[in-house]
Amino acid sequence: MAAREAGRGARLRLRRPLAAALAALALLGGAAAGAAPSQGQAPDPRLRALLKAAIEASDSFSDRFEAEVWLMDMSQRLAPFVPDPRERLDLLRLVHREATRAGLPPELVLAVIEVESRFDRFAISEAGAQGLMQVMPFWLEEIGHPEDNLFDPRTNLRLGCTILRYYLDLERGDLVRALARYNGSLGRRAYPDRVLRALSTRWFRQ
Repeated sequence: MAAREAGRGARLRLRRPLAAALAALALLGGAAAGAAPSQGQAPDPRLRALLKAAIEASDSFSDRFEAEVWLMDMSQRLAPFVPDPRERLDLLRLVHREATRAGLPPELVLAVIEVESRFDRFAISEAGAQGLMQVMPFWLEEIGHPEDNLFDPRTNLRLGCTILRYYLDLERGDLVRALARYNGSLGRRAYPDRVLRALSTRWFRQ
């Protein structure tokens, strides 16, 4: 696959095949550590409504037909972060379901988790963000679920994926800007570049 030059202001859109998007990452430079995630400074009423609907959904999810092959492949890649095989598979199934539910590539969600928490479900940032995808706890109050636990992977992934999907739609498919919004660093490239580098070097689909 021929690499395309990543020009200034290039827009990576998820509606293109994931493999094509990865080609644009070949020339990405190094990045400093991203700022503590905030998912936005003030609650957005539209995002609040989406999160409330997501956390209250009770329907079941089914994996795509190729999910078992995907699970075996990604389990090997996840082993350096999560040594226990059963824990790896449980987490990967959950990531696959919640990412698919939100209309996100599971590989992208894995890259975000690597950068945000390195798969530590009990991670807490200096800003107070919690869990695998480092969701800010004020969202639980905003959606009327203060009793929920962001250290629970299902809750954390559902909210994190919903937030990222919202920002991707807000930015009309611009993945770089959506990732920066998720991290609370819109206008800076450090955090998006870290996620995209993790995506291209570890979590790309073969």
